[in-house]
Amino acid sequence: MVSTDTRDEKARAILIATGLIDELPDIPGVGEGWGTSVHHCPYCHGHEVRGRNIAVIGGVMRDMSIKQAGLLRSYSDRVSFITNGIELSETELHRLTSFGVHVMDEVVSHLSGDDGRVKIALDAGGVVDCEAVFIAPRQRPHDELLRALGCDADDTSGLVRTDGFGQTSVPGVWAAGNVVTPTAQVITAAGAGSAAAIAINGWLLQLNLDAAAAA
Repeated sequence: MVSTDTRDEKARAILIATGLIDELPDIPGVGEGWGTSVHHCPYCHGHEVRGRNIAVIGGVMRDMSIKQAGLLRSYSDRVSFITNGIELSETELHRLTSFGVHVMDEVVSHLSGDDGRVKIALDAGGVVDCEAVFIAPRQRPHDELLRALGCDADDTSGLVRTDGFGQTSVPGVWAAGNVVTPTAQVITAAGAGSAAAIAINGWLLQLNLDAAAAA
């Protein structure tokens, strides 16, 4: 639900924790299975699918797609990596296959299935049956408000820059969680929010002390 509240609020400090969005690949069936049979994080979901038949579909985040295939091999001896347009070097191919990953140089057409079974249709024909699918989507932080406030971004990552306590380049503006750290899991993001809140409290205290001294 979108708020229609147009009131103006004033604050001396603000903490922005607006998260990010996973930009899913344009493969029919991925959206329908997202969060149930289609996953993105081996650390979050690898244990849940241990021992199962797992397929990793390559995508725009090339290095992460390859890393996923390797990470998931630790949870199952039935891991397939469908390159889906990714060109592997001879070294990369050798390392994956030596580690027990079944590499398929194919392009995915669409996904279908339910009840814990997924069918991956290939452009060249044929179907890959599996029980879990992993993809590496591009992640886009919801940092429009931070940028509108003039917060500096890192030249390399493009993410809004913060210090160790979440403070941005704009005085009074803090940020925490996935909006500035896409790799942060829930516990990490919550910890960052707590650290930022403590820093904000200290910052406001200094303003109050300065004002009292000046008066």
